[in-house]
Amino acid sequence: MMLSVKDHILKRASFIILLLLFADTQPAKSQLGILDSLYTFRSGTSKVGTALNMISRQTGYYFTYDSRLIDTEKKTGFTFENVKLRIILDSLLKNDSLHYSVIDRYIIIYRSVPLLKRVQEIPDWEVKQITGVITDDETGEPLPFASVGIMRTGRGTVTNNNGEFGLKITRDCVNDSLSVSYLGYFSRKIPVINTLDNNFNISMTREYISIPEIIIKNQIPQEIMRKAFYAIQGNYGTSPAILTAFYREAAMKKSNLQIYSEAVIQIFKSPYSGSLQNDQVKIIRSRKIENLGLKDTLAIRLKAGLSSCLTLDGARNTFDFLFPGNYAQYDYRMTDIVTIDDEAAYVIEFAQKHEVDIPLFKGSIYINTSNYAIMQAEFEINPEYISKSREDFVLSTSHGFSAWPLSVRYTVNYRKIGDRYFLNHVRGELNFNAKQSRRLFNSSFRVFFELAVTDIRLNNISRFDRDETAPVNSVFSRTITSYDPDFWGDQDFLKPEEDLLHALKNMKVKLHEFGK
Repeated sequence: MMLSVKDHILKRASFIILLLLFADTQPAKSQLGILDSLYTFRSGTSKVGTALNMISRQTGYYFTYDSRLIDTEKKTGFTFENVKLRIILDSLLKNDSLHYSVIDRYIIIYRSVPLLKRVQEIPDWEVKQITGVITDDETGEPLPFASVGIMRTGRGTVTNNNGEFGLKITRDCVNDSLSVSYLGYFSRKIPVINTLDNNFNISMTREYISIPEIIIKNQIPQEIMRKAFYAIQGNYGTSPAILTAFYREAAMKKSNLQIYSEAVIQIFKSPYSGSLQNDQVKIIRSRKIENLGLKDTLAIRLKAGLSSCLTLDGARNTFDFLFPGNYAQYDYRMTDIVTIDDEAAYVIEFAQKHEVDIPLFKGSIYINTSNYAIMQAEFEINPEYISKSREDFVLSTSHGFSAWPLSVRYTVNYRKIGDRYFLNHVRGELNFNAKQSRRLFNSSFRVFFELAVTDIRLNNISRFDRDETAPVNSVFSRTITSYDPDFWGDQDFLKPEEDLLHALKNMKVKLHEFGK
């Protein structure tokens, strides 16, 4: 059986994902005065983690630190009378190599490195990695698909489902700042020099915007959508770009991984100005794993997942629900205004009209309130009509089997660098059931594909030679026939989530990088 997203459906579905943008703003000014303020605590003996939480509650400042450097379970004395916060922290942590930096409402605790402040000379290292996990500062829950990047460059990545990220940086980034953004949260800016050799738990604070109901009611969502459509060329650029990205796809039967493929790729991104040129893909490094044994009477392969990621760029291939000619098929409703990387965005929900009986989309689109840029879209095939989409997603089935989709969901987001937006992250998730004739029970399958842009280049751009391009419309996992010996090297990749990592390890394939 093969799963397919037909071109015409993909063109409509070419929209989705979690959008998190990076704005080219200056890092917030450090408020070092908090460290020299006097505080009193009379808790006697306390765990270090508890003490830090008590300091946060009293000061209103949150801590960001490498959990490998601080033993939060260690008991320590926590009785101080009018003592500077800096001295209190020194007493709690008892580590002379730790330093403090205050940005906005966060106190960053980091390990001392040879270069502490703004670096004037060129460091002697070529590449270093920044790692960490992004969490909600109230619940501690990880934030999946948060955007993480270097502010003034195209370097970036997204977190996985467990909120984890890794980003390799070159020495020319050492004077820049790490930017973290997530829909509905205040963005975070951390000097790169403070992140080196640290594995931060970076907490994010939710931002609540009080919006009078009359403001929402007086907005006409179709007019906002129309302005977004006509602003695409100005927001996304009229010149081509080369995007470096990490791509992965997987097919799972119940909890068992059947096929897993991933690659570092380069994309020639055509201009957003009505260009007739297609996007091109060149595979830099790739690998695949197949776990199809004789006992597998039914297997799934994802067709054209890589091509789907490019088609889902809804600014380049207009989202079905964004195109003005389709407004009559949808109901639109403005529901909120939220922040994304310190910029405001209209939240417009859409769903096909009741009298429209063909499978269309339902979901939300986030549009910048000032320049009408599409910042993010999350949508799915309408569950009420998904049964009519069977032929659009199931290309063929094995003899004696029937298969049908249960859900088809997509997310797409864009990142802002300077005054221009770029494709940032695309993800598609498809759930299916299959049944063999004369068998009582169904088999459930989950398929996903994902693309995260890790670098953007705008200079010296040219199309790839024909013999360099990848067959994006073929079954991607079948195009990978071998492994590069050094694997990703200095290239960025997404760490598999816990459930996927467990499935990979159970496949009895010696791929040590999954354990890193």
